[in-house]
Amino acid sequence: MNARIHSFESFGTVDGPGIRFVVFMQGCSLKCKYCHNRDTWNLCGGTEYTLEDVLVRIEKYKSYFMPSGGGVTISGGEPLLQLKFLLELLPILNKKGIHVAIDTSGNFELTEDIKKVIDLTDLFLLDIKCINDEICKDLTGVSNKKELAFARYLSSIKKDMWIRQVIVPGITDKEEDLLKLREFISSLDSVTNVEFLPYHDMGRFKWENLGLKYELDGIRTANIDDVKRARKIVLE
Repeated sequence: MNARIHSFESFGTVDGPGIRFVVFMQGCSLKCKYCHNRDTWNLCGGTEYTLEDVLVRIEKYKSYFMPSGGGVTISGGEPLLQLKFLLELLPILNKKGIHVAIDTSGNFELTEDIKKVIDLTDLFLLDIKCINDEICKDLTGVSNKKELAFARYLSSIKKDMWIRQVIVPGITDKEEDLLKLREFISSLDSVTNVEFLPYHDMGRFKWENLGLKYELDGIRTANIDDVKRARKIVLE
């Protein structure tokens, strides 16, 4: 089985516990205006790798990430768009005792194949784009209903998850929405971490290189005070 992959990171430290080997899958069905990897959207882009190619790369760094309590993180793009590949890769990683995290929007129907992938995964890094559905639609092109249902399902089976949200000043940081996010997180039983990621525009050049208009032109980047405020509203 082959997969289309954008890139690899051999020493990731922000995509799950410990040191992570990160596989950035190619392709995304969302159209996030703040995306800093605009070049990952096209499902036909990236490079094609075999399952064996990926396993060889992971094994090469196993001696680094295993002692740290780390593992492998499958990110993107959107990794759940390449389910067949994951259904071959994840059982092998499980047998090797490698901790697996998946970074996803969760914007999928809960099909049997999705549930199989969930069962084979130790931790989900779930990106809640915005609890306000209208803002979510404007930012990403899709509703948040599926991603919220995904989170509820993870909670119902006690699957560990980290909740993540990008703080975009004036858009995703409205107090009433952050309070609703607080209420939603409080309703879940398996959230082990909550992260607020400051919006930045360092990916602007990728949009421009593709001849595209940068969607959030004029929106200021978030700073540490923006993140602290969000954390205070949601977590304290």
